[in-house]
Amino acid sequence: MDGKLQLAVLIPEETPRVLPLDRHVANNPSLRGFEVINEAKAQLEAICPQTVSCADILAFAARDSSFKLGGINYAVPAGRRDGHVSNVDEVAQNLPPFFFNAQQLADNFARKGMSADEMVTLSGAHSIGISHCSSFSGRLYSFNATHPQDPSMDPRYAAFLKTKCPPPNNNGDPTVPLDPTPNRMDNKYYVELTRNRGLLISDQTLMNSPSTQRMVVNNARNGATWAAKFAKAMVHMGSLDVLTGTQGEIRNQCHVVN
Repeated sequence: MDGKLQLAVLIPEETPRVLPLDRHVANNPSLRGFEVINEAKAQLEAICPQTVSCADILAFAARDSSFKLGGINYAVPAGRRDGHVSNVDEVAQNLPPFFFNAQQLADNFARKGMSADEMVTLSGAHSIGISHCSSFSGRLYSFNATHPQDPSMDPRYAAFLKTKCPPPNNNGDPTVPLDPTPNRMDNKYYVELTRNRGLLISDQTLMNSPSTQRMVVNNARNGATWAAKFAKAMVHMGSLDVLTGTQGEIRNQCHVVN
């Protein structure tokens, strides 16, 4: 997530200067944990006010999470500044939704100067976390007129998912892990893609597309190489569209502009 979007998604309430990006269709209901960022900011402000931006806190949190869950460590340059506004249109333009195919994903990253291999590499972040059934239930029950169930999905995996996600109704939106090791950041995500067990359309398309299939297979075969590439790609992504110097501000609280 680039510098501007990092700050955009932190603002939860609509005001004349900001929009509720955490409730945008591309994000909701998957973005969580804002209270952790807010608490980190509060503690930093108490001992070192107006020094560490929310953008830097997010970048540090991503690095620390990668290390804690997968042993992936990398240096994070500091000095980012926080934006004044939150633009809902930037979400649709920059955060790829779960239904994108491989070419759409590659085009989305290319607009930011990132390669297709970086896109596939960063998709490995789906090695951790969960997804709501609403993000993939179409693959189980209404894929197309000919195949209600996505034929590219392993039938046994589909059967398992149906036990967790009944046909869509008004009785809530359950969650399932994005891969079998949701608390461990590893290359199991890619191994599952080679078995046609990608959860989201935007996951499995990486294996199904000839342009990215070899990248998936290589990552599945060599977790250490993937981890090194992931660290490098995270640093690259974290350098995009960054505010520095006198640009923007350093927020007092991450969930609202000063």
